[in-house]
Amino acid sequence: MIGVPDAFTRSTVEREGETGAAWLAELPRLVDELLERWECVPDGEVMHGGVGVIVPVRGRTGEAFVLKVSFPHPGNVHEPDAFAAWGGRGAVLLHERDDERFAMLLERAGTPALAEIEDGDGPATVAGRINRRLALPAPPGLPRLREQADAWEEQLRRDAEELTHALPGHVVDGAVATVRELGRAQPDILVHGDLHARNILRADREPWLAVDPKGYAGDPAYDGGTLIKSRVVRLVEADDLRKAVHRTLDVFADAAELDRERVRRWAQLHAVQAAFSGRRRGFRMARSGPRLDWLTACADRLAEVLTERS
Repeated sequence: MIGVPDAFTRSTVEREGETGAAWLAELPRLVDELLERWECVPDGEVMHGGVGVIVPVRGRTGEAFVLKVSFPHPGNVHEPDAFAAWGGRGAVLLHERDDERFAMLLERAGTPALAEIEDGDGPATVAGRINRRLALPAPPGLPRLREQADAWEEQLRRDAEELTHALPGHVVDGAVATVRELGRAQPDILVHGDLHARNILRADREPWLAVDPKGYAGDPAYDGGTLIKSRVVRLVEADDLRKAVHRTLDVFADAAELDRERVRRWAQLHAVQAAFSGRRRGFRMARSGPRLDWLTACADRLAEVLTERS
């Protein structure tokens, strides 16, 4: 049986409580059953993401795959649907799925992740090209991002009223305007939903492939906001934050063949939401203390810079 990484065990129990502990107790047996059914054997150290474990495996003829098993979570329901729709176009291939157990057998991608690439415009260029390749007509049954718009606006207004924050009124107003003007009239295009630089990996079949999609239907420019939000720590290290942010916007939008202003507005909404969410729940990188305060301040700065048109 596999060994479940200690860090994954701790984070799952902290987040899910007794339900998470019970699922973890069954996880090694579940993995063994899936390995037997899909005729695979372990082939490396067990890894993990936020809500799932990733087991490198070999198929019966030596093919390299990964077995991914996730904690049953609403955010993972449509992950295999997105992979199936792409069929390997810009994302790893789906070979097998067990939706009841939130399990998939996937093409194995490698390292490094795009987040580890430091060469100037490289990350934004790669992410933009991946975004363009993933932008296909969405299959029926996927959640539509436009259906979340009312909840987004309500949460923004509640956060602005209930939380102590330093965001100027025009910054919050800009996010609300994006929800009203872009959020409720989105196309039915397949959107990754979490296209940050840690979810784009080096691969053999193509230079880079996406992993861990949410599988939404909506505006492809939405994922430009996801990318820029995820790079805030790198961006604030620049000598000129405004210049660095707007350069990233330009490069991503050009590579993705998207309207640059739409990308900016979605990115500004993401940054405002992150600034408020950090105050309520913290960030994955820090839940409390000075590090959380610093990250929250970074999100505030990013939101303000993105409110400005270049």
